[in-house]
Amino acid sequence: MNPHREKVSLSVVVPVCNERENVRLLYHAIKNVLEGMEDSYEIVFVDDGSTDGTREILQEVAQKDVRFRAILFRKNFGQSAALAAGFSRSRGDIVVTMDGDLQNDPEDISLLIQKIQEGYDVVSGWRKNRKDRVLARKVPSRIANCLICSVTDVRLHDTGCALKAFRREVIDRIRLYGELHRFIPSLARVEGARISEVVVRHHPRRFGRSKYNLSRTFRVLMDLFSLNLFLKYLRNPLRLFGKIGAYFLFVGLLVACAATYLLLTEKATFFDLNVLVTLVFLLFVAGFQFLFIGLIASLIVKTGERRGGTLRPYLSYQKRGKDG
Repeated sequence: MNPHREKVSLSVVVPVCNERENVRLLYHAIKNVLEGMEDSYEIVFVDDGSTDGTREILQEVAQKDVRFRAILFRKNFGQSAALAAGFSRSRGDIVVTMDGDLQNDPEDISLLIQKIQEGYDVVSGWRKNRKDRVLARKVPSRIANCLICSVTDVRLHDTGCALKAFRREVIDRIRLYGELHRFIPSLARVEGARISEVVVRHHPRRFGRSKYNLSRTFRVLMDLFSLNLFLKYLRNPLRLFGKIGAYFLFVGLLVACAATYLLLTEKATFFDLNVLVTLVFLLFVAGFQFLFIGLIASLIVKTGERRGGTLRPYLSYQKRGKDG
């Protein structure tokens, strides 16, 4: 059987970018841990457009180890795209993700697996004793963590930890873009996933430089805003578009009343009335357009729910878990 087609129990997905000094050490560390486990496994490294020789090292390792797979991007597309590629090409029933900078400890993979086996669908690492600079990394991370938890209602101590474990049934239903890799537990919650966390080790960076900086803050905030809308109005988008349409109709009604009053009292010129009537027309058209958009979006959502086929993978997992 082709080893690249055979199902395995565990996949470890590692996105990397310009980590030449780290990838070989990390590969051996992961391999040593997984060989001590009874489950079948594979290691998937996704090179996100490295230019320092990282991809050549990954190709060399892939030629020697049949359980190692390298996905090579032609250019840098970001961590979300790298994880999405790793998820789609991995074959494990359980998928573990981690950073490629040696700060996550492969020894903690067993902790995540144990928690998954307790019945959880997503297990996130908690870097309780984080080895990073306070002002540059710890403080912004804590602020972002509080903001993300308050918006998404997923209570984790460390949403930014890359060391996570997922059941295949859940990860197959998540679509990543932008900076959404930070919000995978929140996206999993939409699918009804059970989420937990475990305390994991965190090591100081030994080689290379961090890819994270404050310039990403704006993109994260925009993705958080879009995710908030997604979580609130996924099942009934008419609530969002209906509210916007109602505001336009309400303002249009006020302007119409004002125009009628000015017409009856003869306190406005013909030009003034013409402007007001035009404004009323535009406001009413906009209001009804948003209402129709909301109705169409709701029909799309309801049609998708009635098809039922999209729910089978998760429902089959729930049944299998109940039967033991």
